Amino acid sequence: MTTYPVPTTATEITVLDSLACSVIAIDDAMRIRYVNSSAEQLLGVSARRIMDQRLTRALTIPDSLFARIRETLDNGQPFTERQVSVEPHGRDPQIVDLSLSPYRANDKRIGLIMEVSTVDRPLRIARDEAMLAQQEHARSLLRGLAHEIKNPLGGLRGAAQLLDRQLPDEELSEYTGIIIREADRLQGLIDRMLGPTSRPTHDVVNLHEVLEHVRKIIIAGAPEGVQVTFDYDPSIPECMTDRDRLVQVLLNIAGNALQALQDAGKIVFRSRIVSNFTIGGQRYPLAACIQIIDDGPGIPDHLIDQIFFPLVTGTDHGTGLGLSIAQATMNQLGGVIECTSEPGNTIFTVLIPMEIA
Repeated sequence: MTTYPVPTTATEITVLDSLACSVIAIDDAMRIRYVNSSAEQLLGVSARRIMDQRLTRALTIPDSLFARIRETLDNGQPFTERQVSVEPHGRDPQIVDLSLSPYRANDKRIGLIMEVSTVDRPLRIARDEAMLAQQEHARSLLRGLAHEIKNPLGGLRGAAQLLDRQLPDEELSEYTGIIIREADRLQGLIDRMLGPTSRPTHDVVNLHEVLEHVRKIIIAGAPEGVQVTFDYDPSIPECMTDRDRLVQVLLNIAGNALQALQDAGKIVFRSRIVSNFTIGGQRYPLAACIQIIDDGPGIPDHLIDQIFFPLVTGTDHGTGLGLSIAQATMNQLGGVIECTSEPGNTIFTVLIPMEIA
């Protein structure tokens, strides 16, 4: 593996900050000398806070891997380790591929470059692409089905209106009224299944203003036993998106969380910024990561891969349209919704490309 020095010029730093993998430079005392943007995201701290700290202050690594790092510092031989578990302090463990190579300055070896790639990244990208393709296929089928239903439904409604005008007894109009109202209800159901049809508008949006707006609505409808808190990253800038549609997406997700908790539990609204993130096959330098987390019973395993499809619901009184429409809306905005769930920890993640205002 090629050796190279710690970046010093603006061009070098910009290039490394654009990488999807995390780059960490340590000196021979295992103090951190440089981290790129992806490494900041991995470690959960800024470069300013972690600079000159020992690697073990930021990252818990297995003893065997620690020994390999010390060995590489001593002998200058690069190595690569696949699928090892590392734990950024205060965060969940990550399965990563790790490559180490020495770097030099003035022909003297002075430390190591660590390249860290999370293993789940390509899996997540493949999963998201498959999910979006399946949802587009489902929406295509729905559009065809809606066309086949709308025509006879319109004829049925029109015939009921004509019949209503010809009825001699006004009491019989009650029955034609039922036909007309039910036809309208089915028409509305079909329109909701198809999701938003108009193009979104893009305005300057403060994401935290949107989050607080939604959070206050949820608080107003929450029982006393439900706590609704927040954990925001204040550094997230304003961006260009459709505020009203984003509000509807977040209201749908948060409303489901509130429904899952029933009378007691906790909902957390969280915001973060992620760099070099891939959404729908396209890579973005920055994306906003909005999470709505609840400690309810979780989503059943047999539904977790289907919850964004139309008419799939885990409740007796749900329509199964809310999350499908929310996902379609986020697709229009260039984003995506992801979900992980286990009892006591359900996380809906809304990812929004950052078109800086």
